[in-house]
Amino acid sequence: MVLYILCVLFIASPFLPATEHPHWFFRTPDFVRLQSLFIQGVLLGCLFYFQEKFSVLDWVLTAALMGSMIYQFVKVYPYSSWYPRKKPHFPNDGCVSILAANVLQDNKHCEKFISLVDKYDPDLVLAMETNDVWEKRLDEIEDAYPYSVKLPKENYYGMHLYSKKELHKIKVNYLVEDDVPSIFFEYSIGENRSVFFACLHPAPPSPTENETSKERDAELMLVGEYIRSFEKPVVVCGDMNDVVWSRTTRLFKKMTGMIDPRVGRGFFPTYHAHYFFMRFPLDHLFHTKDLFVGKMERTTNFGSDHFGMYYEIYHKNGAKPPKNPKLNGDEKKEIKEIIDEK
Repeated sequence: MVLYILCVLFIASPFLPATEHPHWFFRTPDFVRLQSLFIQGVLLGCLFYFQEKFSVLDWVLTAALMGSMIYQFVKVYPYSSWYPRKKPHFPNDGCVSILAANVLQDNKHCEKFISLVDKYDPDLVLAMETNDVWEKRLDEIEDAYPYSVKLPKENYYGMHLYSKKELHKIKVNYLVEDDVPSIFFEYSIGENRSVFFACLHPAPPSPTENETSKERDAELMLVGEYIRSFEKPVVVCGDMNDVVWSRTTRLFKKMTGMIDPRVGRGFFPTYHAHYFFMRFPLDHLFHTKDLFVGKMERTTNFGSDHFGMYYEIYHKNGAKPPKNPKLNGDEKKEIKEIIDEK
């Protein structure tokens, strides 16, 4: 009986996000698809191992379990290293590298994070969940990174950005929640070319944070609408507190035409750094089609509950900014509803 109950639970739960209900209970199965797939496989094996003679119910559960597994596999397969992709080998006329990490406000091992900065030597360093204590600790890198945007907060949504070169058109936003910032800026990669960056860290839907995903989803849609008007290379990165195969993230990519460099490279699960079985890909980078990511690497554990991510982003030689993708009526309506419900 317990086996049957577990089978029904893991057959049905993967479809809860498809209801598009914003409550965290309905969105959580999106986060655990990899873990859920593994458990479904175990349950399928248990059905064949423990049931000596299959009844009609056993066959129905087996078929339903396999169908649910296929549904989940289709969702996550493009983000596996088995998915075929064309490795980028384009001529380029400019590059910018960034190390982005949720450092965990309570993390006492700042020296480990600074050692990662020394190791990768990126052009940009984006640290999230930073407060006044972290700001003082990160003073150590300011000789190499003299340009910065500092937003210390004690609510686990502080953000610090450090740059080797001067940043342009800096804009600090509080798009949805008054205490959750984002940073917009432009970074020059040549005499006449710059890349627009949007650095985000929206709050997740969870029992201890926001009850629903409305705020997180709205922030991503607002950023998507904003950058649709641009005719320049764009990068959106940060701790999105969402998985890349969710409906919201896929809608964001559809409305912006942006590329996820994770596709075909691997899952790169960044959270939770201390528990192997409970890891999800929450930290992302998206870029327009006139850019490509050469190197993409997950960092070692530096004491945070997240791993950091390092990217080398190149501009395709002579590439023009891509045109905005067309959206159908239903997609436009969904985007408007997500924004209006924030």
